[in-house]
Amino acid sequence: MLPDGNSSYSAEVSEFLLNCFVKSPSWQFWLSLPLSLLFLLAMGANGILLITIWLEASLHEPLYYLLTLLSLLDIVLCLTVIPKVLFIFWFDLRPISFYACFLQMYIMNCFFAMESCTFMVMAYDRYIAICHPLRYPSIITDQFVAKASVFILARSVLFTVPIPILSARLYYCGRNVIENCICANMSVSGLSYDDVTINRIYQFAGGWTLLGSDLILIFLSYTFILRAVLRLKAVGAMTKALSTCGSHFILILFFNTILLVFVLTHVAKKNVSPDVPVLLNVLHHVIPAALNPIVYGVRTQEIKQGIQRLLKGW
Repeated sequence: MLPDGNSSYSAEVSEFLLNCFVKSPSWQFWLSLPLSLLFLLAMGANGILLITIWLEASLHEPLYYLLTLLSLLDIVLCLTVIPKVLFIFWFDLRPISFYACFLQMYIMNCFFAMESCTFMVMAYDRYIAICHPLRYPSIITDQFVAKASVFILARSVLFTVPIPILSARLYYCGRNVIENCICANMSVSGLSYDDVTINRIYQFAGGWTLLGSDLILIFLSYTFILRAVLRLKAVGAMTKALSTCGSHFILILFFNTILLVFVLTHVAKKNVSPDVPVLLNVLHHVIPAALNPIVYGVRTQEIKQGIQRLLKGW
């Protein structure tokens, strides 16, 4: 029920104010420089990777198409969140329109789900390459990548579209200050006077259904890969396979671990500063985007050679 006799509650909200680091405002100054550097690294590394794959005919293969998809997802996620956060830090531009807030919320949830599913498809690609190398050309084809891309897109769009819809249908009146740097679902819906139980349940169930199922399949893929690698007899083959797949697996674990820590700190918010989940949420949009092209791209010999050839050509 809305408070009576208070005019501040009479008008519906047309915009929100993003209030970063309420308890630790000094974090904005100290975080702005590394955050901007990480943002430039993510944009530059992913841009170079995309240009290299596009111009190098030898890289027009299924694995590199998946890397292209991953880089595009990283770029969109960074551009959706980090510029706005930096504008808040530098110029105190906290307002965000009602519809722009829910659009940001949808892009974040949808593209995170797409990135998680892309990791899963890439783990399957490595499983086939190492465990069934003779069948790899017949299984991992351009048609497979096209079908996998359609599946990634359709699954993520359908499962995440209810999140902003459920939040946007709530009644927002009077309170419009979001205690976050981004339009996170629960940070926004918590401003409403309506019951948000459905929002919480769907966010939890949908998130763990998508990311949890992907993580289980990734673990299974790398378990089979490890078992196959340990059986390799060729000199250096086991070391090369472990080096490549190990770095990929560590990056996937990092992507999911930082998300898990964010969830745990949000659940235990009585014992943790409210600024810690906000910080983790921001970093989760830029650190994986900066690391992905380095781990997946630069550590891949064919891409390194492609970048070297492009640099010599220029």
